[in-house]
Amino acid sequence: MVHAFFVGRALAETLTEQASNLASTLVSEAGKFDAEQRDRLRQFTETVLEKANREAAQASQGRSYAANVAGEDLQALIDDLRAEIAQLRTELQRYRSRSGI
Repeated sequence: MVHAFFVGRALAETLTEQASNLASTLVSEAGKFDAEQRDRLRQFTETVLEKANREAAQASQGRSYAANVAGEDLQALIDDLRAEIAQLRTELQRYRSRSGI
């Protein structure tokens, strides 16, 4: 009978220790998960802001280019671009015919 008491007491202490260890591990893992999620969110936010800043810079460059072009003869610019496209097409056809594509 006395032996059963000590076995029961040892069982209760061991279960308490295991529950304490499990709770500690769960809290630790939850903290790690939270920290990882915060870091991922921070990285995502930085990536989005960098991309937005790059695109804004490109857009502002495009606007300054468009402002410069507005002062020039637009029809002459369009004609020059068409001529360049035609020249590129010709070069592309020559390349394809040489390489057998």
